[in-house]
Amino acid sequence: MDHHHQPANQKHHLLYLPLVIKRELVYAIAFLIVVASSFFVFDLIGSFDPRSVFRFGFIKNDKDSSQSAACDYSRGRWVRDESYKNLSYTESCPFLDPGFRCVQNGRKDADYRNWRWQPEGCDLPSVYIEIFLNSLLQFLLRFNASEILNRGRNGRVVFAGDSVGRNQWESFLCMLAQGVANKSSIYEENGNPITKHKGFLSMRFSEYNLTVEYYRAPFLVFIGRPPRSSPAGIKMTIKVDQLHWFSRNWEGADVLMFNTGHWWNEDKTVKMGNYFEDGGKVNMSLNVMEAFQKSLQTWKSWGENLSHEGTRVFFRGYSPVHYRNGTWDEGGRCDVDIRPEANYMMLEPEPVYNQIISTVIKEMDYGDRKVRFLNVTHLSQFRYDGHPSRHREPGTPVDAPQDCSHWCLPGIPDTWNEILYANLLSMGFRTR
Repeated sequence: MDHHHQPANQKHHLLYLPLVIKRELVYAIAFLIVVASSFFVFDLIGSFDPRSVFRFGFIKNDKDSSQSAACDYSRGRWVRDESYKNLSYTESCPFLDPGFRCVQNGRKDADYRNWRWQPEGCDLPSVYIEIFLNSLLQFLLRFNASEILNRGRNGRVVFAGDSVGRNQWESFLCMLAQGVANKSSIYEENGNPITKHKGFLSMRFSEYNLTVEYYRAPFLVFIGRPPRSSPAGIKMTIKVDQLHWFSRNWEGADVLMFNTGHWWNEDKTVKMGNYFEDGGKVNMSLNVMEAFQKSLQTWKSWGENLSHEGTRVFFRGYSPVHYRNGTWDEGGRCDVDIRPEANYMMLEPEPVYNQIISTVIKEMDYGDRKVRFLNVTHLSQFRYDGHPSRHREPGTPVDAPQDCSHWCLPGIPDTWNEILYANLLSMGFRTR
């Protein structure tokens, strides 16, 4: 692809400036002292809920809005921060698939780990206050494994979806394991290795009686044999009105993280002989996006009837695929990028998957229960450099297509989990 010239205002918006971490830390501490003092003052007059700060409802520059809007984590910029990787886990984490260990698989440039997501959307008029605020936001985004482990004690966290959802699950496991001194106390409940890719895996953090589970359900709904007397050429049917039978195991979880989308295309469905079934009948005229919408309505009906009132439900947005100069099976590649994309013009528009997912979530009536759309698509769009590309798992043929769908770990899914963490805090997840 040819790179377009970047408009001046967009170039300024995406200018990557190194941050002086120590100075910002001082600012953040000073701001936190001010905030803490305000907790005390407002608590005296009984008109302030300290948790409101964690909803990030700070002053926003929006003259047309009469109310302060919460910070939007999905918008911001990638900033260079070489200290970021030092606070993360390493590829030696025992819960990583071989295919996600990019440096061990021969990748020489590890600069993709030196970038940190800086959210925008919460602005105060003073430049100094803005620095304070940015530091505070980053402080709140920083994943605290001990915090989540303690809040999740005697609980369950469930990830359900496709292999990119597994990518995020493995990232979450490694981030969480940083809060556990004895790593051998973390084990798969059924004795399965991390390389098991069918069915499900359940990792138990025994010191906390916490399980973090992954269920492979690429469509979320059930796929199985077609009804009798179905037209010839139909191998399997995707039953858009039946949620995957794994859903019985999702019940009762404290945190549910869903994703889907990568299998909802013609290559993975009708071109493989997998057609759509609705009401016990094959519907040959149903296109992929119509079937996707119907399947999400099935998920919505299930979600609205969850019995556990403490469940926090998230649906992650579509993870972008980054093939340059061709599709995955036609020589497309992503091994030429070593830093985040800096040109807005190179980014794809919001995928239709996200529009459908967010619409369904807005329709949901959860009462006291919470459900949120975790839109990580925009921030991930910039990261052509974060994929395994040609540095795939050992034994992969030399001429195999590059992997520009999944992500190197540590890597971009860590940021998704930092945003998940911040959302859990803002929702008062399992506060005592």
